[in-house]
Amino acid sequence: MSSFPERAKVVIVGLGGIVGASVAHHLVERGWDDIVGIDKSGIPTDVGSTAHASDFCYCTSHDLLSTWATMYSVDFYEKMGHYARVGGLEVARVGDDARMDELKRRVDSGRAFGTNVSIISAAEAKEKFPLLEEDQIQGAMWDPDAGLVIPRSQTVAGKLVDQAEKAGKLRAFANTPALELLTENGRVTGVKTTRGTIMADHVVVCAGLWGRLIAEMAGEDLPVMPVDHPLTFFGPYNEFEGTGLEIGRPLLRDQGNSAYLRDTGDPKTSEGGQIEWGYYYEKDVRMVHPRELLEKHEARLSPSQRDLELEDVIEPLERAMELTPILAELGFNESHSFNGLLQTTTDGGPSMGESRKLRGLWYAVAIWVKDGPGMGKLIADWMTDGRTHIDHHQIDYSRFQDFQLTEEFIWGRCEETAAKIYNPPVHPREPFRNGRGIRRSPFYAREVELGGYFMELGGWERAHGYAANEHLLEKYADQVPVRENEWDSRHFWRVSNAEQLEMSADCGIINLSHFHMTDISGPDHVALMEWLCAAKIGGDNMIGKGIYTHMLDDEGMVRADFTVFRMADKCRLVNGADAGPRDLTYMQRVAQDKGWDVTIEDTTEKYTTIGIWGPNARETLKKVVADPDGLDVENFAFAAIKPIEIASKTVTAFRISYVGEQGWELHMPYEDGLAVWDALRETGVMAVGVETYANSRRLEKSLRLQNADLNTQYNLYEADLARPKVKEADFRGKEKHLEYRARDKQPAMLCTLVMTENKDAKGVARFPVGSLPVMDPDTGKTLIDALGRRSFTSSIAFGPSIGKNIALAYLPQEYCEQGRVLHVTYFDEVYPVEVAGIGYAPLYDPENLKPRS
Repeated sequence: MSSFPERAKVVIVGLGGIVGASVAHHLVERGWDDIVGIDKSGIPTDVGSTAHASDFCYCTSHDLLSTWATMYSVDFYEKMGHYARVGGLEVARVGDDARMDELKRRVDSGRAFGTNVSIISAAEAKEKFPLLEEDQIQGAMWDPDAGLVIPRSQTVAGKLVDQAEKAGKLRAFANTPALELLTENGRVTGVKTTRGTIMADHVVVCAGLWGRLIAEMAGEDLPVMPVDHPLTFFGPYNEFEGTGLEIGRPLLRDQGNSAYLRDTGDPKTSEGGQIEWGYYYEKDVRMVHPRELLEKHEARLSPSQRDLELEDVIEPLERAMELTPILAELGFNESHSFNGLLQTTTDGGPSMGESRKLRGLWYAVAIWVKDGPGMGKLIADWMTDGRTHIDHHQIDYSRFQDFQLTEEFIWGRCEETAAKIYNPPVHPREPFRNGRGIRRSPFYAREVELGGYFMELGGWERAHGYAANEHLLEKYADQVPVRENEWDSRHFWRVSNAEQLEMSADCGIINLSHFHMTDISGPDHVALMEWLCAAKIGGDNMIGKGIYTHMLDDEGMVRADFTVFRMADKCRLVNGADAGPRDLTYMQRVAQDKGWDVTIEDTTEKYTTIGIWGPNARETLKKVVADPDGLDVENFAFAAIKPIEIASKTVTAFRISYVGEQGWELHMPYEDGLAVWDALRETGVMAVGVETYANSRRLEKSLRLQNADLNTQYNLYEADLARPKVKEADFRGKEKHLEYRARDKQPAMLCTLVMTENKDAKGVARFPVGSLPVMDPDTGKTLIDALGRRSFTSSIAFGPSIGKNIALAYLPQEYCEQGRVLHVTYFDEVYPVEVAGIGYAPLYDPENLKPRS
């Protein structure tokens, strides 16, 4: 082994696992060299999760990024000659209709995101997997691309490291724990190890179960918890003796029982001659903080393997024996069975990307074997290009806010996600139970009195509707359908649609306290915002205006959308609760890289916001303001920002609409919010839940949502949000933006679709949630544009004002034809949709109301 180096371009902490090895491989592939990898154990690891992982892959996620990462990884393993594409079953037991429905949803997602899954009958499942009791199941999903990394992902990790070493790009050092991160002026500069200190420009943390301990060295935490996962073995099972196979039959997932099963192939292979049955605890999940993990010399098995008592899993095991009786026939191999630690996270996504506190420090933590190479590629691309070809907002570590990185919050949320790793199916709108009540608006108590139906976003409790308004259901009974299907109505309150209709007839106020606020000040604050924003920010004539704009990345794709309040001495960025933290961190990094003198402050909890909208909004607001005439059209232009006085409080009024009705956003200090709310309510104005704002009216108005309809895979012209003129000042992504502008036609356009028929095979009207594939009726194939991007609904909701389900989806240019009929599937049933608008195309547009642009 070579001597320990004093310097490197990159140090990878945790090289021995599949993630660390994949990061090293892809960095080399992208042209990086002078990489040093260290691991506290052997290389490949003999203590991490990779050392005991079950190593199977299923391509069945409900989001594009996760599906892409798995499919990329499957192809990667196969090209290396280390993948058995044996296929995989997921079964639904007799009586478990919820699981059967979930399998149908997975087929929808498969069509949307590019997998090949399909529903098969119980008899077909039995034929593919003879060990099944056919009468125990009602049907199954078949994934032909599912399979096993062979002989182990541990083997693949070792091979990737060897390749990078032989190429002269990587030096690897086993049994070399990281002891300390060295820093200077907010940057990581090196790593102190048991072998010595190595200086580095970049450090990538791929330490898996121990990732949080490395993050602690940077003064931050990762929202990840190691959790027990029982792996039990039964045998001997000699069905495939003499075949040389690592696995003989397809994989089997029995997720209604939170379990899976697979054979281990020929007895002469690495772990052969057994049946492996794995389980995920649904009750009393067993988590352990990384600081409590044993060292290698202290552990009886391994630091990532803990003792298992059969009694802990006897109930689900007995159910498993009903489905696959062979488990009862074979002997339980107690000496082989254990609790293997894997990682669960607070929101189901890994922690990836650059540290929030130290530049040059990168994380790639909480990644399973099925996604290892894919996520390794994303990190390498991210470090090389500053972006990834798949929008990565859902895995970006900077998405978290400070309160989400406390130990108490991490424990509670991870405990909840751990119990749902396999079962039950998670609804797209499902709220968390833990970590609630952290942020409440100044009028929260008033909303409770109104019977608010609360969900949470960014820590804020948001009422989606109010029981006090349910008398309106009688008034609008013919426009607000009853959602007969439980899944469609889950976490939805019918009163929300009635509130919207009443607001459109009169007026309503909406609690918008969830807005993320950032104040940007200092000598270079205008220069920063001018560089980052596609819209014009600079110039004295912009002071006093609210500017809806976007940040683009270097490829001219949409990275963010928000409103900028241009004030005399600063800019205030008004953003979404979930997108705000990421954009704040991004602005700080750009300012630092440019050397600009700015102060960027999160002021979210200093201010609160109320929206007042409806045809009578102006007259209602006039009742409480000190200068009623100041609200007249000639005195208060659209998109203008002016101070007004309500209840002796100074309020910043912004004339804008996100709900398709005239009105204002009213911004004020948090402590003044209750007085303003009460003054407005004394006029008799109705409180309207945020459902109208966030979903139903937004779609009727064809308004886009960041991280759903807007992302870094599409440009502003495809989203139909580009301004008529490109500003003279330079801005990030401008060169590409001009290139897209020069196109005769864009490869795709964001279109508005309406469902022309929504009754299922049983005659029940459906109201879809989630992402639905958009397909050509003639071929039954999901639409794919010239750049390989697939068409699926990015937003969908029922619009009570037009009486139809409305969706937004990017369509290939050749399908952008108003009136064209396409298909979507929902729970694996086909429904017709019509292209109702190409680009920005409001279906509901009151007279004389300007769009938000």
